Amino acid sequence: MTAQAEPLTAPSPTTSTPATTVPGAPHPGDRPRLLPGILSMSASATGSQIGAAVGTFAYPTLGVPGVVAVRQLVAAAVLLPLARPNFRRFTWAQWWPCLLLAAVFATMNLSLYTAFSRIDLGLAVTLEFLGPLSVALATSRRLVDLVCAVAAAAGVYVLVLPGPSTDWFGVGLALLAGVCWASYILLNRLAGRRLPGLQATATATTCSALGYLPVVVVLLVRGELVGLPLLCAVTVGLLCSALPYAADLFSLRRVPVQLFGVFMSANPVLAALVGLVLLGQVIALHAWVGIGLVVVADVVALAVAARRHRRAAVRPIVETP
Repeated sequence: MTAQAEPLTAPSPTTSTPATTVPGAPHPGDRPRLLPGILSMSASATGSQIGAAVGTFAYPTLGVPGVVAVRQLVAAAVLLPLARPNFRRFTWAQWWPCLLLAAVFATMNLSLYTAFSRIDLGLAVTLEFLGPLSVALATSRRLVDLVCAVAAAAGVYVLVLPGPSTDWFGVGLALLAGVCWASYILLNRLAGRRLPGLQATATATTCSALGYLPVVVVLLVRGELVGLPLLCAVTVGLLCSALPYAADLFSLRRVPVQLFGVFMSANPVLAALVGLVLLGQVIALHAWVGIGLVVVADVVALAVAARRHRRAAVRPIVETP
């Protein structure tokens, strides 16, 4: 959700969706189905980071808003036929969470992709991941969660190593994207209780895309929405929206949701590797250590949360007379 990050990826806030909500979700004995699911998750995560890197090649011509606008349009074109929301039947109680989600999508993508233009891909994605990690830790006061929070904070400090050359604006934009990702998780829970399936996400994505239409119109009038820049922007939409939506749904039918969440925690590492290979962004040793601390904190937090969820699910059965 990195890259989106929408965060079904994207990095993906779908890690907060119980596996039982996914048709055909795996049972504990379905081990032979794990390999296709893992391959699908790998394609989704890697594709998202490659898409983010490819998008930077279109910045000089389209600008960050132009790339985000095309990405949102592609995402809406993918989601609307899948969800088929009936807008005429929406009540205000269903509309307002979707409109807030649209604002979150617009802000998250614009801030994150602007951060990509200023700081390394691995750094930006790692800082963004603090959003869902904060949501996982905020509801607990256990010692292990406090340790995870401290480890993540230490990881961020080691990763950034504040100094005169630090691009604080870029760091701030990546952190803003993380705040938006956390907001997405909380809002999506609310919207998901009021609209079935992907209707809330599809509606919010469409509203966000409509908000970026003026950017598209300006680019069309200037004759800039053509050739390689347009191809790069469309690639962002396909790799960061279409591929993750399809791959994540496929994966969640074949792997436990806990494994899905832990696997998605590798996105910062993948982002750093993609930045190195495609963009020539060489990350210092201290940055790798910082990324590692944040990833470990995320994995531990997810594992602990999953264990509590299983205990909570079993307890009512045990206590029922």
